Amino acid sequence: MTEQRRLSRRTVVKGAAAVASATLMSRVLQAEAAAAPRGESRPGTRIDRFALVSRHRVVRHHSDLELPIQVGNGRFAFGADVTGLQTFVPFNTLSDWCWHVDALPPGKQISDYRGTIWDTYGRDVYYWTDDDNEPELHNWLRENPHRANLGRLGLRLLKEDGGEAVEADLTDVVQELDPWTGVLRSSFRLEGHRVTVETACHPGEDVVAARISSALVRLGRLTAFLEFPYATAAGRNKFEAPYVGFYDRPELHATSLRRRGRTVIVTHTMDATRYQVGLNLSAGAQLRRTDPARHRYEITGSGDHLDVAALFAPEVSGAVPAAAEVVRQSEHWWPRHWRTGGAVDLSGSSDPRWRELERRIVLSQYHLAVNDAGNDPAQESGLVNNGWYGKFHMEMYWWHAFQYALWNRWPLLDRSTDVYERFLPNARRLAKSQGFRGARWPKMTTTHGDAIGRESPGTPTCLLIWQQPHPIFLAELDYQAHPGRRTLLKWREVVHESAEFIASFANREESGRFVIGPPIMCCNERNPSAETLNPAFELSYWRFGLRIAQAWRERLGTGREPYWDEVLDGLAPLPVEDGVYVLYEGVPNMWTERNTNHPDPIAPFGMLPGDGVDVETMRATTRKVYETWPVTDLYSWDSPLLAMNAARLGDPATAVDYLLHERLGFTGTGLPASGKSGVPSPYFPSAGGLLYAVAMMCAGWGDSPGGPSGVSGRPGPDGTAPGFPDQGWVVRWEDLAPAL
Repeated sequence: MTEQRRLSRRTVVKGAAAVASATLMSRVLQAEAAAAPRGESRPGTRIDRFALVSRHRVVRHHSDLELPIQVGNGRFAFGADVTGLQTFVPFNTLSDWCWHVDALPPGKQISDYRGTIWDTYGRDVYYWTDDDNEPELHNWLRENPHRANLGRLGLRLLKEDGGEAVEADLTDVVQELDPWTGVLRSSFRLEGHRVTVETACHPGEDVVAARISSALVRLGRLTAFLEFPYATAAGRNKFEAPYVGFYDRPELHATSLRRRGRTVIVTHTMDATRYQVGLNLSAGAQLRRTDPARHRYEITGSGDHLDVAALFAPEVSGAVPAAAEVVRQSEHWWPRHWRTGGAVDLSGSSDPRWRELERRIVLSQYHLAVNDAGNDPAQESGLVNNGWYGKFHMEMYWWHAFQYALWNRWPLLDRSTDVYERFLPNARRLAKSQGFRGARWPKMTTTHGDAIGRESPGTPTCLLIWQQPHPIFLAELDYQAHPGRRTLLKWREVVHESAEFIASFANREESGRFVIGPPIMCCNERNPSAETLNPAFELSYWRFGLRIAQAWRERLGTGREPYWDEVLDGLAPLPVEDGVYVLYEGVPNMWTERNTNHPDPIAPFGMLPGDGVDVETMRATTRKVYETWPVTDLYSWDSPLLAMNAARLGDPATAVDYLLHERLGFTGTGLPASGKSGVPSPYFPSAGGLLYAVAMMCAGWGDSPGGPSGVSGRPGPDGTAPGFPDQGWVVRWEDLAPAL
C-alpha cells in the first residue's frame, strides 16, 4: 500500500496536555487512568474494542410502536418489539431480494409512458418527469417494484383466563441488544412466569432464529406463529411507514406447506412473487395452519423450551441451521467485524458530550451493517420499512455506503459496488435517448427483474444530476486503498462512461464557456428546473469528476481525453454574489427564499475537496449559511455535511457541534431520525454521513493540517485529528483512512 493511503493508528491528546512536558503528560495520563470507568481504554495502547462496543449496549423496557430493534446481516433484517419477536407490533422482515409488482393499469404498457419535453440546450428532450396523458401509469412506475415484507414471526401468549396477553400485561421487562455479538436478549414475566427470548440473525444466510424458554411452553400458554401478508403499494404514499403489507387480504395470495425430513417448508406466492421459508424447529415442536382463511401458522413446543429458525429464500434447497447454530454464528461474526476496520475511542475526553458522540458512532456502525450492507445500495430507511416503496436512491449511495471506505470495511462495501456495472447498459441507453454520450445514472430505482436501473418518474427524480460523479469518487476511494492495475481495470469502463456523460452534459456557449443546465434539479431539490443554470455544488463536482477521470486515464497509460480537458478548462466558475457562493447563477432572493433544504453552497468544501473553490469566499458563504439558513428546514444528513465543511475550514468545535446537533437526532436504540416532517425514520444517510465525517475528522483529508497538500489526507507525524477541537477531547483512532 502506498504511503499516501497507509491506514494508520494514532493516539491524539488535544488541549493543554498535548503540549505538556513528558513529566506532566505522565501525570495527566495517570490521573485519567485513575478516573476512567473500568474497561475504558487509555491513550498509548491499542483500543480495547470490546470495552468500546460493550459500553453502548442498548437496553429498553417497552416497545417503540414506530421503530423496531433489529438483527440482520446487511442483506436481510428482522425488526422486533420488546419480546424479541413481532408479537405485539407488526414490524417487518425485509430483504434486498424480495420484491412485488402490481398489475399494470388495464390496457397499458410501460412503453406508453413518454414523460414531458424540456428545452435542453435548444433541443426538445423527453424526461420522465410527468405525463399528463398517463397519470395511472405515472403512479404505477413510481410504486413498482416495491419491497415485500417476508413475514411476521411472533409469540402468542395466553393469560390464565385464556385471553391473549397484550404488552401491558407483561412485567419485569428488560431487553438488551449486544452489538458485540449481534444477539438480542429479551426477558419478561406474564402472571409470574418468566419468559426469555434470544434472537439472532445468521451472518451468511437469511435466517432469523429465536430460542425461547419458559414454563408457559409446557403449559400450552406460549406458542410461536409465522404469518404472511400480501404486499402491495397500490395507492400508498411513498413515505408510508412503519408497517409493510396487508394481513387482511388472504384471498389475494397463497401459502402451502410441505415437509422434507425435519425441515418444514412454507411456500408463499403473491402474483409473480414467490419465495419459501424453511423452518428448523426444536425436537417435539409441531407446526399447523390455524385457519384455512388466514396465512398464519402456529408452532407449539414441548417441555420448557422452543427453538425456531426460519430461513427465507427464493428457494430453500439445503439444510436450515438450528437456532443454536444461528446464535453461535452471530457470536462469531460480529466480534470479528468489530476487531477489523476502523475504531474511534473518545472515553478519555473531558467534554461531557463524548459518550453520546461515541454512542452514535458505535451504534451507527451496527445499524448500517444490519441495514446497509447488501448486494444493492440501501434505501433511506434501510430494511426497517418501505419509505420510497423500498427503492434506493443512487445520489444517496454516497451517504449510505462510502463511509465503509474510510472505516476500512471494504468487504461490506464491495457487496454492492458492482451496481454500476449492472446498470451500465440501461444508463447508456438513457443518456443516448436524451442526446448525451456516456452513461446517465438513475436516481430512484431498483435492481429487480426488468426494472433494473429503470428510473422512477418525477421532476426531482429525473432531472437530478449530482449522482453522476459518484462512481468516479468511489473508484478513487478504491484506488487510494488498493492502488494497482487491478483496481484501475475494475473501474475503467464505469469511470470512462461517467466522465463521458459529465463532459457531454456541459454545454458550450458562443463565448466558449461551458455551462450546466437548464433543465436541472439541484441537490437541495428546491430550484426551478427550467431556469437553473450553473449550480455551485454540481459545478464543483463536475470539475472533480473530470479531474479524477483524467488522472485515471493517465494511470492506465491511455493519455488525457482532449475534450474532457476543454470542458474542465472552460467550465463556468462557481457562482458568486456579494462575496458568497449561491445556489445557482442568477438566483433571486437567495438568502430569503432559496435558503431551504440542503445547504448546497457549502457542499463543494465539505463533502467535496473544493474543486473551483476560493477558501475565503467559502468561509464567508459558511457564515452566511449559519446566519440565515433555517435549522428547522434541514435534513438530518445536512449536519454531517456542515460538520465536514467546518472541519475543512479549520473550525473543529463547530464540526463537533453539528455531529451532536438537535436536527441529527438518534433514538435510544441508536437509529437516526430523518429530521423532516413526513419523511420516515430511520434515515440512514445521516448515520453514514456521521461515520464519514468522524473518519475524516480523525484521519484528515487532502490538505488537512499534518498532511501535505495534494497528498490524499495522510495524517502528519504528530498524529493529529484535525477535525476535533483543541480543548476537551482525547481522540484515539485506529485503521481509518483519510477523506479525499
